Amino acid sequence: MTLDGYNSFCKALPHTTTVVQWGGAHVWKVGGKVFAIGRQNADDQELYVTFKCSPMSYDMLQDMPGCRPAPYLASRGMKWIQRTSAAHLDDPGLKDYLRASYEQVVDGLTRRARQDLGLRDGAEPSINPAPATANAKNKAKAKTKAKTNSKAGRAATERAGNAGRKSTSITSTKTKAAPTRASTGKGAKA
Repeated sequence: MTLDGYNSFCKALPHTTTVVQWGGAHVWKVGGKVFAIGRQNADDQELYVTFKCSPMSYDMLQDMPGCRPAPYLASRGMKWIQRTSAAHLDDPGLKDYLRASYEQVVDGLTRRARQDLGLRDGAEPSINPAPATANAKNKAKAKTKAKTNSKAGRAATERAGNAGRKSTSITSTKTKAAPTRASTGKGAKA
């Protein structure tokens, strides 16, 4: 892949932007977040491409000839790989990893950012539906708790709790409320 081919591929992904920074690196972003970095090596004219990847892909690629943990990024615990040679990771494979990197970054954007870019409405999960299901369960629990905390909900809960118990006569002892300033005449205007 050439630098022009790399730039054309990244440009074709929805809502991407590019900036040349860090000494001539072509940095591609979506929603202001980096998903790919490409640089032509001055020594051998090989295109070095750096991309974000899943932990499993990172473990597999870091030991592959022509790939290495990305300088600076991987040393800080991030799962980024740099392809330094097309010998073992060919261009179609690289494109797949670039697409996956793009998707990971999109998934990491806030719901609002995705909506603003028109990428997803944010309501449907892109990869893992588990958080949405858990969120729905939490909302249902909160709704039930709110109902129980309301006056009508407490009365219904109390009636349900008292059902089946023997009725006993309990005398209620009412306490007299403390007098207020207005009722005692102190501080009240005449």
